Amino acid sequence: MNARTPLCKICQSPAEEIGRKQSKIDLREFTLFHCPRCQFSFVGNPCQDFSSVYSEAYYLGKGVDPLVDYVYELEHINETIRVYEWKGILDVILSIYPVPLTSDVRWLDYGCGNGGLVRYVRSSIACDITGYDEGWIVEKAIDSGIPITRNKESLYSAPKFDIITAIEVLEHVEDPINVLREIRSLMKPGGLFFFTTGNAMPYRKNLLNWAYFLPDVHISLFESKTMEIAMEKAGFRCQFLEPLPSGWIEIIRFKILKNLGLHRKNPIEKLIPWRWVSLLVNRFMQIAVYPVGWVARD
Repeated sequence: MNARTPLCKICQSPAEEIGRKQSKIDLREFTLFHCPRCQFSFVGNPCQDFSSVYSEAYYLGKGVDPLVDYVYELEHINETIRVYEWKGILDVILSIYPVPLTSDVRWLDYGCGNGGLVRYVRSSIACDITGYDEGWIVEKAIDSGIPITRNKESLYSAPKFDIITAIEVLEHVEDPINVLREIRSLMKPGGLFFFTTGNAMPYRKNLLNWAYFLPDVHISLFESKTMEIAMEKAGFRCQFLEPLPSGWIEIIRFKILKNLGLHRKNPIEKLIPWRWVSLLVNRFMQIAVYPVGWVARD
């Protein structure tokens, strides 16, 4: 191993350089490494200027990722296709959490963005859900009345959570094990951790051309095996969901529409037999491949 080759941040094995990919917003080149042992891939020289990447333009879909539009979702809750994802996540949680989600159940959406999931869940059930995030969009969400904290330290002084979700968050973090341990420390015994992130496995031999891989922001790329190792190291008990909860149909529906460049619901897409389409896409893309995490009871 030479001085330029880093160790894998999941299993500490020597990583191999795959190649380089240029930023979409400047001339910078990012170097991608891959661990042949646990299949974790990561950017070795991630951008540290977060304010320039996660700017107003980013949240408007005018930055590095043109498929996102957090402002539209915040202002058009009844029209955005994101509602399919929110509904799907809630349905998955309802199907696997062992007790009813009453006001006594505390749920944290970690990396909540514009707080859309928080708002949707609060409007649907009595669960006590709040969000945590930082960035330009958070202030606008708070102004809209969504309960979000920007102060991470306040999470440690608050009562622990029964449920934590992290939706498309882990690909943005440089040290996944540390973040997973942080999440684990905020949870009650018996707590449930549910997350989504892209699955790199179908693209293992062509990661540099994977459309999901935007090196300015997506600096950690996982496979199912990778995440199982990381979660167990962080103290979670992993459970792979079989059969697949029906809520995943709606989550995948959203992902398909988003990648087609759509932002709002329309009558035509509602005619599509989403159960069959989502299951077919998942069969080849393996989107719903990751486990959920449980915290052991004392």
